[in-house]
Amino acid sequence: MSETVPPASTESRRPRAFESDDPQVIADVAGGRAEDVAAVDGLPSAPVAKPASASVGGIFLSAVAGLAGLALAASFAGFVSSALARDDWIGWTATSLAVVAVVTGLVIVLRELVGLVRLGRLARLKRDAEAALRTRDASLERRAVAALADTFRGRRDMAWSLARLRDHARDVQDPGDLLKLADREVLAPLDATARRLVLKSAKRVSVVTAMSPMVWIAMLYVAAENLRLLRALATLYGGRPGGLGALRLARMVVTHLVATGGVALTDDLVGQFLGQDLLRRLSRRLGEGVFNGALTARIGTAAIEVTRPLPFLDAEPVRVRDLLPELLRRAKRDAAT
Repeated sequence: MSETVPPASTESRRPRAFESDDPQVIADVAGGRAEDVAAVDGLPSAPVAKPASASVGGIFLSAVAGLAGLALAASFAGFVSSALARDDWIGWTATSLAVVAVVTGLVIVLRELVGLVRLGRLARLKRDAEAALRTRDASLERRAVAALADTFRGRRDMAWSLARLRDHARDVQDPGDLLKLADREVLAPLDATARRLVLKSAKRVSVVTAMSPMVWIAMLYVAAENLRLLRALATLYGGRPGGLGALRLARMVVTHLVATGGVALTDDLVGQFLGQDLLRRLSRRLGEGVFNGALTARIGTAAIEVTRPLPFLDAEPVRVRDLLPELLRRAKRDAAT
């Protein structure tokens, strides 16, 4: 006959109370079982953090680098001050170069500030348009369309579109139709130009990635090309960002991609369009080029959505799935040759 084994007692799992001078607790701590003491208070045991120790070598290198930088700065300051104090051609040349440096520095700072202001104005205009559509506010809608016209006023390539907007604006009656008219007449032609810019940039990235002999060269080119594309798209829609504006725009595009899952969507689309037959014929480098080109196209379409001063209403959105077939046709030609 088999004996019935009684269930294990749960007495050890019940809460227990100890005195601070209990020898059992002191013996457990001395034996290296400090986790039991933590369990008394109902808290999990935490690993003991080791004290951080500063590296003597790191401190030495930091001090040496600081001294070297200070020496270079002092040497440069001494040279400039001595050159400016001279009354010969060296002094006049140094003074002229200093004036040029100050003026160009101010121009760069002002251009960066103007670029940031323009990007902020585009974002504010889009928020106003979305609010007008949501609340069906006719006065806010008219102000948004007027701000849109002011953004593109003075551009010769937009003169005909703005004229059509003025001619047909007086015929609009229902709320929301004025924004649709502006989207169709003003921004739809710009969307076509933006589509060509994104496609050309994606093709360049695809070719350079496939032909680059070193990975880091391809990475640098892809980063530079994407920044150039972001600036070109923002300028097309009235932003004209500088260096800081391009970095801010890149952060906005990355945030948009993360929020919408754009990178995963690009991967799925590439897998959808790249059939098994094409995968067998494409080399590894050409496959990497196609994927990098598709990723650039996704970044470009996200930049269009971010920098566009109005949401897509009547105009057709620029989608990655519309650009991938052209990229793949080029990849097929390269694979055939």
